[in-house]
Amino acid sequence: MNVWEIHSCDLGWGDHPVVIISHPARAANKDFVEVLDCSSQRANRTPRENEIVLDKADGLDWPTFCKCDCIFAVPREELKQRRGLVSPERRRAIVASIIATHAWNTL
Repeated sequence: MNVWEIHSCDLGWGDHPVVIISHPARAANKDFVEVLDCSSQRANRTPRENEIVLDKADGLDWPTFCKCDCIFAVPREELKQRRGLVSPERRRAIVASIIATHAWNTL
């Protein structure tokens, strides 16, 4: 399991894609990993300030919102099928969105 992989996971509201954002050592070795939730529905509107659109370039079937304003810690065994890998340009956008939506850039 590696950082930036997209897997399926049920965070309590059914299987959705999630993006692993943990430090690489945590993603590879720890019992819990940090993830961002993604929508399971097609992105058919403009993304909100806390969302980045992932799509076929990232291994998903259609444009999907990745929600960057809430980080979940989940047991690694809850992560199911690997669905893709976030592209490098979207990685930068996700990091920037996490920083902005948590107001970490104002500290």
